[in-house]
Amino acid sequence: MNFKYIVYHCTATEQGKEVSLAEIDRWHRARGFRKVGYHFLVHLNGDIDIGRNLGEPGAHAKGYNDNPGIAYVGGMRNGEPWDTRTAAQIHSLRALDKVLKSLCPEAESVGHRDLSVDLNGDGVISKNEWMKACPSFDVKTQF
Repeated sequence: MNFKYIVYHCTATEQGKEVSLAEIDRWHRARGFRKVGYHFLVHLNGDIDIGRNLGEPGAHAKGYNDNPGIAYVGGMRNGEPWDTRTAAQIHSLRALDKVLKSLCPEAESVGHRDLSVDLNGDGVISKNEWMKACPSFDVKTQF
C-alpha cells in the first residue's frame, strides 16, 4: 500500500449529534458522488465504520483522493468550527492512524484544511488561507 497522506475530516455536524454512515452516503450521493467519499468514519462512541476500501480512491479532498480519508462525527459547536472529538473518538483516530502508518510508514497525517492553497506563497497554510476549518483541530500536533 502506498499513499503520501492520511487526510482527516469532520462531518461538520453539531457536537454530540450522531450521524450514520448511511446518512453521509446520502449526502455524498446528492452531491454526485458514487457513494460515501470517506474510507473511514469514527462515531461519537469510537466505533469505526468502513466507507470505502483502502484500494479504492476516495471522494473527500480534491486532488488527494488517492490517500485515505478519515472523518469523525462532529466538528461544530453552536454553528462554529470546534474540536468536538470525544475521548473515544480521539482513541480510535489515533489507533487508526497507527494502523495506516504501519501500512505506509512514510505517510503524513494532515487535516483537509492543511491541503488548502498557499495563497501568499510563504510555504505555510495559515488560518486565513483555509478553504474550510475541517477537521476543526490541528492534525499535525495530534499524530
